[in-house]
Amino acid sequence: MSKLESEDRETLPERKFALPGERKYPIEDKYPIEDKTHARNAKAREAQQDERGNLSAADHRRVYARGDTVLGKE
Repeated sequence: MSKLESEDRETLPERKFALPGERKYPIEDKYPIEDKTHARNAKAREAQQDERGNLSAADHRRVYARGDTVLGKE
């Protein structure tokens, strides 16, 4: 997976994050999904946060839906 530097992450458009516009989360927790590798990683990190109770059910569905879109799943 290509490593995103802070300045690169900050320049990504909102549509490249699994939780766009969610200002309640810091930028590092918004799960960038600009490619398939990052989409798979976002789904994995989301699962960890979901187990800890840190994400709502709506956020869970949003991350999985956006990740599946990037991965080409329906």
